[in-house]
Amino acid sequence: MYQVNISQTVNELKELLDEERVSQNPTVLEQHSKDESYHTPSLPDVVVFPKKKEEVAAIMKLANQYEIPVVPFGIGSSLEGHVIPYEGGITIDFTLMNEILEIRENDLLVKVQPGVTRTQLNKALKQYGLFFPVDPGADATLGGMAATGASGTTSVKYGTMRDQVQDLEVVLADGTIIHTGSLAVKSSSGYHLTGLFVGSEGTLGCFTELTLKVYGIPEYMMAARAVFTTVEDAVNAVVAIRQTGIPVARVEFVDAHSIRAVNHFEQTDYPEKPTLFFEFHGNEAGLKEDVKFTREILEAFQCQEFIHETDNAKRNQLWKARHHMAYAFIHTYRNRKFMSTDVAVPISELAGAIGFGTNVLQDSGIPGGIVGHVGDGNFHICIMIDVNDPDDIARANKLNQEIVTYALSRGGTCTGEHGVGIGKKKYQEKEHGAALAVMRKIKEALDPKGILNPKKIF
Repeated sequence: MYQVNISQTVNELKELLDEERVSQNPTVLEQHSKDESYHTPSLPDVVVFPKKKEEVAAIMKLANQYEIPVVPFGIGSSLEGHVIPYEGGITIDFTLMNEILEIRENDLLVKVQPGVTRTQLNKALKQYGLFFPVDPGADATLGGMAATGASGTTSVKYGTMRDQVQDLEVVLADGTIIHTGSLAVKSSSGYHLTGLFVGSEGTLGCFTELTLKVYGIPEYMMAARAVFTTVEDAVNAVVAIRQTGIPVARVEFVDAHSIRAVNHFEQTDYPEKPTLFFEFHGNEAGLKEDVKFTREILEAFQCQEFIHETDNAKRNQLWKARHHMAYAFIHTYRNRKFMSTDVAVPISELAGAIGFGTNVLQDSGIPGGIVGHVGDGNFHICIMIDVNDPDDIARANKLNQEIVTYALSRGGTCTGEHGVGIGKKKYQEKEHGAALAVMRKIKEALDPKGILNPKKIF
């Protein structure tokens, strides 16, 4: 229990911040009680909106003094209950900390506050001929993306959020402000603290500044769609393409059920068969050779149709089918809630894992489909569940458990990009073994009172 009455805490928070940036408005509390997941909402006691690191440090010192839980919040687009404050307390909303602080174009680096979104950043970078590559689908905040270790469609070429963060400014549980890295391209000095904090889901500290790697906008882009008769042929084609070293920027798998949902939602007429969506980045001459080689490989796996586009509008139209997948399912099953599994396996195990997932989905009787960033072994089973039906929830949990168990047995992970949050806590010991005890010791060392995002990960 808190060491002080929450009303007293609210009054002290109002002394630290402008009164209008401390809210107990029921609508504001409700907005911060949930994320995009199916997990049960829970209200915070108060929501605060800091504008600078010193205010975050002051909030954390107050919370640490009174042992009040603190949950960092971006825009609430997480998928495993990361930002749900199950013990109440203070939610720190970082949307007002949304300044792009410095663009170091010669160093291919940018400094941002945590509330900056990826779309906001890319709009600012465009005039420099640069872009930030991590695309999780939602227009999430960069602080939230770092906290969950996000990735997305471009990770096969550019890597995940863990690969892009060069330095973090972090406010610890006691209000101490630290930096985890530097501006140097590499360093052999000390523990790799940046890697520790990325993916920590707000359990070790609050991010107040991020230094991120950025990249030159490719000279030429080409998108393609390939249609197959079987899931196995489609996935094995991806494995073969990866083995050849063709520099694919994106390669996404969409099964027949998902294509059907997209056709219904977008009023398109794509063949309702297992489909791969590709994107290639580079120079024009090199890409033509890459696409030609890719097509030859696909044909060896009985590809029935291969269409590619270089026109920007047509390329974007081609990718809408993949980007709007969740909305297609939500639109099709209006009375149900969207849930997505999130396992990753070694590339060599991918065909078997997706085949297993297809059977498990069919056996469950729950409507859904399979999509995935198959170029890096990460795939999702998208299911639509009735959250008011205990049987539906039980079947969904059983499906998720079977998928995770299969992935772990093949050397994979229970979450490729969504993070642990609430939903994947129960799989941590099975995945990490004795290493989980090491993680607990780190948590206890940095947050001895357990106030930072309690009940998450552990």
